[in-house]
Amino acid sequence: MSQTDARAYSLGQKIQGYVALTKPRVMELLLVSTVPVMILAKDGAPFTWSDVGLILATVFGGAMSAGSAASFNMYLDRDIDVHMKRTKNRPLVTGEVSPRGALVFSWVLAVVSTAWLWWTTNWLAATLSAVAIFFYVVIYTMILKRRTEQNIIWGGIAGCFPVLIGWTAVTGSLAWPPMVLFVLVFLWTPAHYWPLSMKYKDDYDDVDVPMLGVTRSPSQVGLQVILYAWATVACSLLLIPVAGMGLVYTVSALVFGGWFIYESHRLYNRAVHHNEPRPMRVFHASITYLTLIFFAVAVDPLLPF
Repeated sequence: MSQTDARAYSLGQKIQGYVALTKPRVMELLLVSTVPVMILAKDGAPFTWSDVGLILATVFGGAMSAGSAASFNMYLDRDIDVHMKRTKNRPLVTGEVSPRGALVFSWVLAVVSTAWLWWTTNWLAATLSAVAIFFYVVIYTMILKRRTEQNIIWGGIAGCFPVLIGWTAVTGSLAWPPMVLFVLVFLWTPAHYWPLSMKYKDDYDDVDVPMLGVTRSPSQVGLQVILYAWATVACSLLLIPVAGMGLVYTVSALVFGGWFIYESHRLYNRAVHHNEPRPMRVFHASITYLTLIFFAVAVDPLLPF
Protein backbone atom coordinates (compact mmCIF):
# COMPACT_ATOMS: atom_id res chain seq x y z
CA MET A 1 0.00 0.00 0.00
CA SER A 2 1.40 3.40 -0.97
CA GLN A 3 1.79 6.30 1.43
CA THR A 4 -1.10 8.06 -0.33
CA ASP A 5 -3.36 5.02 0.06
CA ALA A 6 -2.48 4.68 3.71
CA ARG A 7 -3.11 8.32 4.57
CA ALA A 8 -6.12 8.93 6.82
CA TYR A 9 -8.61 11.61 5.77
CA SER A 10 -11.17 13.34 7.93
CA LEU A 11 -14.88 13.28 7.09
CA GLY A 12 -14.64 16.89 5.95
CA GLN A 13 -11.79 16.08 3.56
CA LYS A 14 -13.71 13.14 2.14
CA ILE A 15 -16.76 15.31 1.56
CA GLN A 16 -14.56 17.88 -0.17
CA GLY A 17 -13.18 15.05 -2.28
CA TYR A 18 -16.63 13.99 -3.43
CA VAL A 19 -17.50 17.61 -4.24
CA ALA A 20 -14.28 17.88 -6.25
CA LEU A 21 -15.33 14.83 -8.28
CA THR A 22 -18.17 16.91 -9.74
CA LYS A 23 -15.74 19.53 -11.16
CA PRO A 24 -17.64 22.52 -9.71
CA ARG A 25 -15.99 25.07 -12.03
CA VAL A 26 -17.00 23.13 -15.13
CA MET A 27 -20.47 22.66 -13.67
CA GLU A 28 -20.83 26.42 -13.18
CA LEU A 29 -19.97 27.02 -16.82
CA LEU A 30 -22.54 24.47 -17.98
CA LEU A 31 -25.28 25.83 -15.76
CA VAL A 32 -24.68 29.45 -16.74
CA SER A 33 -26.25 28.54 -20.07
CA THR A 34 -29.33 26.89 -18.56
CA VAL A 35 -31.11 29.73 -16.75
CA PRO A 36 -30.82 32.31 -19.58
CA VAL A 37 -32.35 29.85 -22.03
CA MET A 38 -35.22 29.22 -19.64
CA ILE A 39 -35.85 32.97 -19.49
CA LEU A 40 -35.70 33.15 -23.28
CA ALA A 41 -38.19 30.27 -23.51
CA LYS A 42 -40.69 32.32 -21.48
CA ASP A 43 -40.69 34.83 -24.37
CA GLY A 44 -41.19 37.85 -22.15
CA ALA A 45 -44.06 36.36 -20.14
CA PRO A 46 -44.22 37.44 -16.46
CA PHE A 47 -42.45 35.15 -14.01
CA THR A 48 -44.40 33.42 -11.26
CA TRP A 49 -43.27 31.58 -8.15
CA SER A 50 -43.84 28.31 -10.00
CA ASP A 51 -41.42 29.51 -12.69
CA VAL A 52 -38.79 30.23 -10.06
CA GLY A 53 -39.36 26.76 -8.61
CA LEU A 54 -38.96 25.22 -12.06
CA ILE A 55 -35.68 27.07 -12.61
CA LEU A 56 -34.32 25.94 -9.24
CA ALA A 57 -35.40 22.35 -9.87
CA THR A 58 -33.82 22.34 -13.33
CA VAL A 59 -30.57 23.86 -12.08
CA PHE A 60 -30.41 21.33 -9.24
CA GLY A 61 -31.05 18.42 -11.58
CA GLY A 62 -28.61 19.78 -14.13
CA ALA A 63 -25.93 20.20 -11.47
CA MET A 64 -26.33 16.57 -10.41
CA SER A 65 -26.23 15.45 -14.04
CA ALA A 66 -23.08 17.45 -14.83
CA GLY A 67 -21.52 16.25 -11.58
CA SER A 68 -22.24 12.65 -12.51
CA ALA A 69 -20.54 13.00 -15.89
CA ALA A 70 -17.52 14.68 -14.32
CA SER A 71 -17.26 12.01 -11.63
CA PHE A 72 -17.42 9.19 -14.18
CA ASN A 73 -14.72 11.02 -16.15
CA MET A 74 -12.39 11.18 -13.16
CA TYR A 75 -13.02 7.52 -12.38
CA LEU A 76 -12.13 6.46 -15.93
CA ASP A 77 -9.15 8.81 -16.23
CA ARG A 78 -7.59 8.06 -12.85
CA ASP A 79 -4.79 6.07 -14.51
CA ILE A 80 -3.56 9.10 -16.45
CA ASP A 81 -4.50 11.80 -13.92
CA VAL A 82 -1.80 10.50 -11.58
CA HIS A 83 0.86 11.35 -14.21
CA MET A 84 -0.36 14.87 -15.09
CA LYS A 85 0.61 17.98 -13.14
CA ARG A 86 -2.78 19.57 -13.83
CA THR A 87 -4.68 16.64 -12.31
CA LYS A 88 -2.31 15.24 -9.71
CA ASN A 89 -4.38 16.64 -6.83
CA ARG A 90 -7.69 15.13 -7.91
CA PRO A 91 -9.37 13.10 -5.13
CA LEU A 92 -8.89 9.71 -6.82
CA VAL A 93 -5.17 10.44 -7.16
CA THR A 94 -4.67 11.64 -3.59
CA GLY A 95 -6.79 8.85 -2.15
CA GLU A 96 -9.46 11.09 -0.61
CA VAL A 97 -12.02 9.05 -2.55
CA SER A 98 -11.70 5.36 -3.45
CA PRO A 99 -12.37 4.17 -7.02
CA ARG A 100 -15.33 2.13 -5.80
CA GLY A 101 -16.71 5.12 -3.90
CA ALA A 102 -16.35 7.34 -6.98
CA LEU A 103 -18.09 4.82 -9.22
CA VAL A 104 -21.03 4.40 -6.83
CA PHE A 105 -21.25 8.17 -6.41
CA SER A 106 -21.29 8.65 -10.20
CA TRP A 107 -24.11 6.16 -10.72
CA VAL A 108 -26.16 7.57 -7.85
CA LEU A 109 -25.93 11.09 -9.27
CA ALA A 110 -26.83 9.83 -12.76
CA VAL A 111 -29.92 7.94 -11.59
CA VAL A 112 -31.11 10.58 -9.12
CA SER A 113 -30.60 13.48 -11.55
CA THR A 114 -32.58 11.72 -14.28
CA ALA A 115 -35.39 10.78 -11.90
CA TRP A 116 -35.44 14.28 -10.40
CA LEU A 117 -35.71 16.02 -13.78
CA TRP A 118 -38.41 13.57 -14.90
CA TRP A 119 -40.40 14.29 -11.74
CA THR A 120 -39.90 18.08 -11.54
CA THR A 121 -39.77 19.00 -15.26
CA ASN A 122 -40.70 16.50 -17.97
CA TRP A 123 -39.56 13.31 -19.65
CA LEU A 124 -37.81 15.12 -22.53
CA ALA A 125 -35.55 17.19 -20.26
CA ALA A 126 -34.72 14.08 -18.23
CA THR A 127 -33.92 12.10 -21.37
CA LEU A 128 -31.66 14.84 -22.72
CA SER A 129 -29.84 14.91 -19.38
CA ALA A 130 -29.22 11.16 -19.54
CA VAL A 131 -28.01 11.44 -23.14
CA ALA A 132 -25.58 14.20 -22.10
CA ILE A 133 -24.07 11.96 -19.42
CA PHE A 134 -23.77 9.08 -21.89
CA PHE A 135 -22.13 11.31 -24.49
CA TYR A 136 -19.51 12.69 -22.12
CA VAL A 137 -18.70 9.41 -20.43
CA VAL A 138 -18.89 6.91 -23.29
CA ILE A 139 -18.39 8.89 -26.52
CA TYR A 140 -15.82 11.37 -25.23
CA THR A 141 -14.01 9.79 -22.27
CA MET A 142 -14.08 6.12 -23.25
CA ILE A 143 -13.93 6.28 -27.05
CA LEU A 144 -12.59 9.58 -28.42
CA LYS A 145 -10.31 11.18 -25.84
CA ARG A 146 -7.33 8.86 -26.18
CA ARG A 147 -7.77 8.03 -29.88
CA THR A 148 -8.14 11.20 -31.94
CA GLU A 149 -7.25 14.89 -31.94
CA GLN A 150 -10.89 15.51 -32.87
CA ASN A 151 -11.85 14.37 -29.36
CA ILE A 152 -12.87 17.72 -27.96
CA ILE A 153 -14.90 18.65 -31.05
CA TRP A 154 -17.32 15.75 -30.89
CA GLY A 155 -16.94 15.02 -27.21
CA GLY A 156 -17.78 18.65 -26.50
CA ILE A 157 -21.33 18.00 -27.67
CA ALA A 158 -22.08 16.86 -24.13
CA GLY A 159 -21.56 20.41 -22.92
CA CYS A 160 -24.17 21.71 -25.38
CA PHE A 161 -27.08 19.86 -23.81
CA PRO A 162 -27.85 22.30 -20.94
CA VAL A 163 -29.40 24.77 -23.41
CA LEU A 164 -31.74 22.06 -24.69
CA ILE A 165 -32.55 20.87 -21.16
CA GLY A 166 -33.36 24.42 -20.02
CA TRP A 167 -35.62 25.08 -23.00
CA THR A 168 -37.49 21.78 -22.83
CA ALA A 169 -37.96 22.12 -19.07
CA VAL A 170 -40.04 25.23 -19.80
CA THR A 171 -41.75 24.30 -23.07
CA GLY A 172 -41.72 20.49 -23.16
CA SER A 173 -40.47 20.58 -26.74
CA LEU A 174 -37.53 21.68 -28.89
CA ALA A 175 -37.37 24.69 -31.20
CA TRP A 176 -34.88 26.59 -33.35
CA PRO A 177 -33.59 29.11 -30.74
CA PRO A 178 -32.10 26.44 -28.42
CA MET A 179 -30.72 24.61 -31.46
CA VAL A 180 -28.84 27.76 -32.49
CA LEU A 181 -27.43 28.07 -28.97
CA PHE A 182 -26.56 24.36 -29.01
CA VAL A 183 -24.46 24.92 -32.15
CA LEU A 184 -22.95 28.08 -30.63
CA VAL A 185 -21.64 26.13 -27.62
CA PHE A 186 -20.50 23.32 -29.94
CA LEU A 187 -18.39 25.76 -32.00
CA TRP A 188 -17.16 27.61 -28.91
CA THR A 189 -15.84 24.50 -27.15
CA PRO A 190 -12.76 23.83 -29.35
CA ALA A 191 -11.80 27.51 -29.33
CA HIS A 192 -12.12 27.40 -25.54
CA TYR A 193 -10.31 24.13 -24.85
CA TRP A 194 -7.52 24.02 -27.42
CA PRO A 195 -5.62 26.91 -25.79
CA LEU A 196 -5.69 24.86 -22.58
CA SER A 197 -4.25 21.92 -24.49
CA MET A 198 -1.40 24.21 -25.58
CA LYS A 199 -0.71 25.20 -21.98
CA TYR A 200 -0.62 21.58 -20.80
CA LYS A 201 0.90 20.09 -23.93
CA ASP A 202 3.58 18.18 -22.01
CA ASP A 203 1.01 16.70 -19.63
CA TYR A 204 -1.10 15.32 -22.47
CA ASP A 205 1.96 14.18 -24.38
CA ASP A 206 3.26 12.24 -21.36
CA VAL A 207 0.04 10.20 -21.15
CA ASP A 208 -0.45 9.82 -24.93
CA VAL A 209 -3.67 11.82 -25.14
CA PRO A 210 -3.73 13.35 -28.65
CA MET A 211 -5.09 16.80 -27.84
CA LEU A 212 -4.56 19.28 -30.65
CA GLY A 213 -1.92 21.11 -28.62
CA VAL A 214 0.17 17.93 -28.76
CA THR A 215 -0.38 16.89 -32.38
CA ARG A 216 -0.11 20.33 -34.03
CA SER A 217 2.26 23.29 -33.83
CA PRO A 218 1.22 26.39 -31.83
CA SER A 219 0.54 28.33 -35.03
CA GLN A 220 -1.67 25.54 -36.39
CA VAL A 221 -3.61 25.40 -33.12
CA GLY A 222 -3.91 29.17 -33.16
CA LEU A 223 -5.34 29.08 -36.69
CA GLN A 224 -7.94 26.50 -35.66
CA VAL A 225 -8.90 28.66 -32.67
CA ILE A 226 -9.41 31.61 -35.01
CA LEU A 227 -11.66 29.62 -37.34
CA TYR A 228 -13.83 28.33 -34.51
CA ALA A 229 -14.00 31.75 -32.84
CA TRP A 230 -15.26 33.34 -36.07
CA ALA A 231 -17.76 30.49 -36.52
CA THR A 232 -18.96 30.92 -32.93
CA VAL A 233 -19.59 34.63 -33.36
CA ALA A 234 -21.33 34.09 -36.70
CA CYS A 235 -23.61 31.52 -35.06
CA SER A 236 -24.38 33.92 -32.21
CA LEU A 237 -25.71 36.42 -34.75
CA LEU A 238 -28.13 33.83 -36.13
CA LEU A 239 -30.06 34.03 -32.88
CA ILE A 240 -31.11 37.61 -33.71
CA PRO A 241 -33.53 36.66 -36.54
CA VAL A 242 -34.34 33.19 -35.21
CA ALA A 243 -35.36 34.30 -31.71
CA GLY A 244 -36.20 37.92 -32.44
CA MET A 245 -33.46 39.24 -30.18
CA GLY A 246 -33.29 42.95 -29.50
CA LEU A 247 -30.71 45.68 -29.15
CA VAL A 248 -29.02 44.43 -25.97
CA TYR A 249 -28.25 41.00 -27.37
CA THR A 250 -27.25 42.36 -30.79
CA VAL A 251 -24.75 44.82 -29.37
CA SER A 252 -23.42 42.22 -26.92
CA ALA A 253 -22.94 39.61 -29.65
CA LEU A 254 -21.02 42.09 -31.81
CA VAL A 255 -18.89 43.68 -29.08
CA PHE A 256 -18.04 40.60 -27.03
CA GLY A 257 -17.72 38.51 -30.18
CA GLY A 258 -15.28 41.02 -31.63
CA TRP A 259 -13.22 40.83 -28.45
CA PHE A 260 -13.18 37.02 -28.55
CA ILE A 261 -12.04 37.07 -32.17
CA TYR A 262 -9.35 39.66 -31.35
CA GLU A 263 -7.94 37.47 -28.58
CA SER A 264 -7.87 34.42 -30.87
CA HIS A 265 -6.00 36.38 -33.55
CA ARG A 266 -3.59 37.62 -30.91
CA LEU A 267 -2.82 34.03 -29.91
CA TYR A 268 -2.15 33.08 -33.53
CA ASN A 269 0.03 36.12 -34.25
CA ARG A 270 2.21 35.49 -31.21
CA ALA A 271 2.61 31.83 -32.20
CA VAL A 272 3.52 32.69 -35.80
CA HIS A 273 6.17 35.13 -34.64
CA HIS A 274 7.55 32.53 -32.21
CA ASN A 275 6.61 34.52 -29.12
CA GLU A 276 5.07 32.99 -26.02
CA PRO A 277 1.47 32.40 -27.21
CA ARG A 278 -0.08 32.96 -23.75
CA PRO A 279 -2.93 30.53 -24.47
CA MET A 280 -4.56 30.93 -21.06
CA ARG A 281 -5.46 34.49 -22.00
CA VAL A 282 -7.74 33.10 -24.72
CA PHE A 283 -8.95 30.33 -22.43
CA HIS A 284 -10.15 32.79 -19.79
CA ALA A 285 -11.44 35.22 -22.42
CA SER A 286 -13.58 32.46 -23.91
CA ILE A 287 -15.20 31.79 -20.53
CA THR A 288 -15.95 35.48 -20.05
CA TYR A 289 -17.32 35.71 -23.59
CA LEU A 290 -19.75 32.82 -23.15
CA THR A 291 -20.90 34.13 -19.76
CA LEU A 292 -21.61 37.59 -21.17
CA ILE A 293 -23.40 36.23 -24.23
CA PHE A 294 -25.75 34.14 -22.13
CA PHE A 295 -26.25 37.04 -19.73
CA ALA A 296 -27.42 39.03 -22.77
CA VAL A 297 -29.70 36.14 -23.73
CA ALA A 298 -31.30 36.40 -20.27
CA VAL A 299 -31.62 40.19 -20.14
CA ASP A 300 -32.76 40.88 -23.70
CA PRO A 301 -36.24 39.29 -23.48
CA LEU A 302 -36.97 41.27 -20.31
CA LEU A 303 -36.47 44.65 -21.99
CA PRO A 304 -38.89 46.48 -24.30
CA PHE A 305 -36.29 47.18 -26.98
